[in-house]
Order: sequence, then C-alpha cells, then structure tokens
Amino acid sequence: MTQVWQEAWFPWAIALAVGVPVLLIVLTEVLGALTRRGNAAAKPVRLMRNYVVPVGAVFALLVFASLRADDLIWVRIVGTVLGFLVILLILSAFNVALFTNAEEGSWRDRIPSIFVDLARLALILIGLAILFSWVWGADIGGLVTALGVTSIVIGLALQNAVGGVISGLLLLFEQPFKLGDWLDTGNVRGRVVEVNWRAVHLDTGNGIQIVPNSSLAGSSFTNLSQPVGAYTASVEVTFSTDDPPDDVLRLLREVGSGLPMLEPGDVVSASYLGAARFAVTLPVSGPSTADAAVALFRAWLWYASRRRGLALDGDSTDPIATPERLRSAIAALAPTLHAREEDYDDLARTCALERYGPGETIQQAGTIPGAMRFLVEGGVHLAVPTTDGLITFQRLGVGDFIGQTALTREVAMAAAIADGTTLVLRMPLSTIDQLVRSKPRLAQEIGASIDNKHRQAQAALAEAGIVRGTIGR
Repeated sequence: MTQVWQEAWFPWAIALAVGVPVLLIVLTEVLGALTRRGNAAAKPVRLMRNYVVPVGAVFALLVFASLRADDLIWVRIVGTVLGFLVILLILSAFNVALFTNAEEGSWRDRIPSIFVDLARLALILIGLAILFSWVWGADIGGLVTALGVTSIVIGLALQNAVGGVISGLLLLFEQPFKLGDWLDTGNVRGRVVEVNWRAVHLDTGNGIQIVPNSSLAGSSFTNLSQPVGAYTASVEVTFSTDDPPDDVLRLLREVGSGLPMLEPGDVVSASYLGAARFAVTLPVSGPSTADAAVALFRAWLWYASRRRGLALDGDSTDPIATPERLRSAIAALAPTLHAREEDYDDLARTCALERYGPGETIQQAGTIPGAMRFLVEGGVHLAVPTTDGLITFQRLGVGDFIGQTALTREVAMAAAIADGTTLVLRMPLSTIDQLVRSKPRLAQEIGASIDNKHRQAQAALAEAGIVRGTIGR
C-alpha cells in the first residue's frame, strides 16, 4: 500500500476521480443558468461539458496507463481528438465574445459572415497543422508550400472572378447601402433588392438591373436613402412674367403642402429663379414616391393656377370660364338655391366656376370657409381629421354643397376632398347672406345640413373607437 502511494500517477488519478465529476456538476449548473437566460455563452459551455472535459479525462488516463510503445498510438488518437475539440471550443468562445453581442453599426456588426467563416476555416487549418505536427511529428512544411503554389496558380487563373467576389465582400463589409435603399449610379437608378458576392440587383421600376460589384467599387454612386430623413424632390415650373412672383410662390407652397407623399413635419419650399421660372422642393417620404409626388404636384398646380388666374406655362385660359357655362351651372343648381330665372344674372355677377383635380382638398378642416361651393360635376368626400389620420364619413354628389359654416361664421369640422375631377360653383359670403335673407327656406336647409354632417361625423368617430369631442378643429 505504501508503494502505491509513492507512485507518481497516484495523485493525478485521485485528482481525476474527484475533479472531473465536480467540474461536470459545476459546468451543468452554469449551463442551466445560461440557457434559462438565453445567453449565447451556453454553446461553448455545453461543448466543454459534453466533449472537452470527458475526452480530456480519457486522454489523461491513457497517458498514465501507457506502459508500452503500442499504447502510445491510442494516446495520440485521443490527443488528436482532444486537440480538435479544444480548437472548436476556442473558436466558439471567440465568436461569442466578439460577434454575438456586437453593437449595431460597429465593425463587428458590419463584417460579413463569409469573412468570419473564412477566418474560422483558416484558424482550424492552422490549429490542425500545429496539432498534427506536435502529436504525430508530421512535417507540414511541404504541404504548406504546395498549397501556396496551388493557390497562386488558381488566383491568377480566376483573378477577374475573384476580383468581383472580393469587391462584393468589401461592399458587404463597408455597407454603404442596405436592402431597400435607392441608388443612383449615374447610368441607372433603382431600389436595392438583393446583394450577393458578385453583383447588386436594382429594381428600376422597368425590371431588375444587375450591377457588378466591381463596377460599384470602382466608381462613385449616390445613396438616395441616406442620410435618414426626408428625401427632397425638386421640380421647376414656369409662369408668365405678368404674374406677381409673391402670388406664384404662395400658390406653389399651398399646392405642395397638400400632397399626401410629404414627410410629416417638413415644409415645402419655393424660390423665384427669374424670367418667370420657379423652383420647388418637396420633402417626400422617400425616392420611391418622388416621381409620383412631382406628377401629382404638376397636375394639381394646373387646376390651382386656373382658379387663381395665374398663367402656368404662360397660359391662363380655362375652358370652363365662359358665361354660357356659368349660367348653365346656375340653372342646374336653381332647385337647390331656390332661385328663379330672374336671379340668374345677379348670381352670375358674383359666383364663379372652379375645377379641382382628383385628391385635391376643396375645403380645409379647422378653418372658417370664405364661401360656399355647390357641386356641378363630380363628387367629394368629407373626412374628419384625427390623430390617426382622416376618417371619411360622407360622400357628396351633384347638387350638394360644402362650406355651410361660412353662413354661421363657424370653423369647418371636416375637410372636403375631390373624388375625381370636380366642378363646383363658388358663391362668396356676401351673396350667401343676400340669398338666405330673401329665401328663408334655404337658410333652414343649410342649418339642417350642418347638424346632419355633425351627427354623421360623430357616428363615424364612434364606430372607429374614438371618443366624442376629438374632432379636429
């Protein structure tokens, strides 16, 4: 017994017999805690508990039990397995430490996964080379030389293809754009829908344009989606030199401010360039809406300039601005106005026809109308502004009217928006006052219309789950 205690391997055997179970118990508890928290460090801890420690214990036992040269073969085999597991453990630990909790926007977050995979493969190969050289005494110098020469030959043969791949990897690492961004390369403009090692795919609206990464890496391009915020669409328009610039600038800002594509909180700007030319900047939500915003702005500007008597593109004529058309509209609305034929001339002297484009706001909510408008052609819908947007509660057609609160001098609770090309008869406040004094029944109908619209608006708000009293003023 005394001789056993004196053996060199005996203290190591006692340490293995006691230390390995204790270590496994500790690792099991740590692994359970990390797993419950969803911590990424659970992966290397699991690898260490399930494989590294057990194989390490077997390796130690074989080392102490090896008495003959034949036994060293098994020691080397188990040692090779243990070394490979240790390499995997180190790589897993580095991956958790460097990349798992990488901050957004840092180099660790931007680095493409292919770089990580290639670095991992290179470290595994280097580790295996060292392991085989240490455990088996293998000469790996010749193998490294052969691989180096082969790599040079393959690289020269595939330098164009490899160059494109490297350019793609560098773009992925730098991340000058991301999926969904809009790029302008000078030759093509589109939205990024795919990025791979070889090329970037741009959706131009007329198909998918494939742009090689080497082309993007070797030239300049514009990321229209950066910096984050409103994207400005610019448009230039021309009026007549007889039009006062201040009136035109006011009209441009007014028309631009009604566009639905505008970025909330931003303001439309307009400037006079001289020679009847004006520049307008529209802060829209993104490049994808820029073309639509410019097209809609030009269409609405045509209608608005005719209503104001301004000469867009040097022409202020309006096909509907004829006495015959005006008198015909008054005659069509005579039942609504309770007007007789002898009233037509008086109404024609003060009233005017106005035309609105699809989607234009005819009456703003929260303002006191300066006139009433009677629908001659087309239709409108009435909508109440809330914190969640506009809620439509009524649609009007030919013969209906809006702006009734002009008579009572009250704020209009709803906006009136044209459903299509809409023609209205505009009646100023002075004419309304004169008309209702001579026709009490019209005043009663206007009052009843105001009450009816208020009830319908409140009902629409209640149906949408909005508390009474939240109607925009």
